[in-house]
Formats: sequence, structure tokens, C-alpha cells
Amino acid sequence: MSGQKGFEGWYFKHQKGDDMVAFIPGQAESGAFIQLISQEGAQQFEVSNLTIHDDMIRADQCCFSGQGCHIELPGVSGEIAYGSLSPLCSDIMGPFRFFPMECRHGVLSMAHTLQGCVIMDGHLHSFDGGLGYAEKDRGTSFPRSYLWMQCNAFPKPCSIMVSIAHVPFCGVSFRGCICAILYQGREYRLATYRGVTIKSFSPEYICLSQGSLLLELEVAPSRTGHPLRAPQCGKMSSTIRESCNVHLRARLWKRGKTIFDLQSDHATYEFVPNHGA
Repeated sequence: MSGQKGFEGWYFKHQKGDDMVAFIPGQAESGAFIQLISQEGAQQFEVSNLTIHDDMIRADQCCFSGQGCHIELPGVSGEIAYGSLSPLCSDIMGPFRFFPMECRHGVLSMAHTLQGCVIMDGHLHSFDGGLGYAEKDRGTSFPRSYLWMQCNAFPKPCSIMVSIAHVPFCGVSFRGCICAILYQGREYRLATYRGVTIKSFSPEYICLSQGSLLLELEVAPSRTGHPLRAPQCGKMSSTIRESCNVHLRARLWKRGKTIFDLQSDHATYEFVPNHGA
């Protein structure tokens, strides 16, 4: 991977009830890799060769695409097929996709059905009838401080992705927000480029207002989470922590009328505080 500039990584999440596993293939200036995170913990695997062709990511003996994934890793194997993906109507970055950015985020699918299983350390994890989510990032570094959360395991068809981050931009910086909601087939989006106001922001509570929309997210995050490597200046030299199966209550209003009030115990969550750097 000597010619790789910056980093590029994908996040393929698979959830069925309390069972969750996500695979994170990627490449950076420090080499190619696959990371795995589940409710049991996180693992990192070095990869000798990663290629991308016709939206197929091949990382040694593993393959990832919009159709599913094939896994052959030490102590981990399996195959999961994906149903029809649910992409957003347009790029989640909005007009910021045209500018140089420290990190560009992309949502590949808010929700899709799963069929298949993964065997980890001799234990079979079946995801038949479960739900998946997929996204990607590329750039040089993750934001120095940010919150990211995703959940699509609700009592009703609903998928939420939200990220609030410190964004350096053209010599200045600001707190940016991207949030996508797919509820019963309809997309709602709250974002900095659409005039969102971050009315409240803490690790446990987020309140966003945009036009006639008001979103409240109440979180009960794990205080530990599992360690994942993260990019810094093009190399996977930083560490973040991701929590699985976090409790989330999500409420969305439009013109004061409740669109939904849903709860889940299966959100994934990352929070990197600002240490005043």
C-alpha cells in the first residue's frame, strides 16, 4: 500500500437482536487492515493486499460489496448476503463534498436485510432476518472531537445516523452536523448546510432544530466501549472507542406534531471529547 495517500475505510454493520458484528476494511499510509467489533470486543487484522474493483472490496481472502460479505480471517469466518440497499437521496456531505475536507463521510445504506452467519472463535452468530448498515470515510484524519451514532433496530422501520464534529474548514473551524433519518420509507435530513441549529449537545443528550423539524436523542452510553484504530494524518495511529448495544430514545417532531417516539437497545456509539487542543 505504499502509494496510498490518506485513508479510506468502510463500515459494514450486522445486527440481529443483541447480536452485532461490524467489519471495517480499509487502507491507510500505514497499510491495509480489517477491524472487527462486536459486543464481545474488538480485533484488528493486518491485510497484505486490498483492492477495489466495480465496488467490490477485496482484502486478502475477504470480500465486501453491496451484495454482502465473505469473511476468512483467523478465528473468524462466514458469509452474509444483503437485501436491497437503502441509500440516501443524495450525498450526506451536501455542498461540502466539493471542498477539501479532513474527513469525508458517505452513507451507503441506511438499512438492508441480512441472510447468513459468522463463526467467531467456534461460536455461530446467525444474522438471518437481521438488519445491516453500511458507510464509508476517507480523508487524512478523523475529527479531533466528535460524536457518531447509528441505529436501525427499532420497533418500527426507522434508521438514524448522526454525527456532530469539530470541522476544520478553509483556515477556520466550526461544529458541523450531519444527520439522516429513514422512517417508514421517508428520508429526513438535518445538517449544517441545511441550517440546523444544535440546541443541546452532550454525550447523553442531543437536540437539533431545523425549520419545522425538532429531533431529540437521549443516550445511555457505555463508559468504556471497545478500542478501534482511527486515522490521524493518514496513518492508523489513533485510538477511539465504540460502544455496541447502547440504549437510545429518539423523538422527531414536525411543526410540533410527533412523527415518532422510538426506543432501542441496539445503537452503536462513538464519542471523542474535545480536550482543548
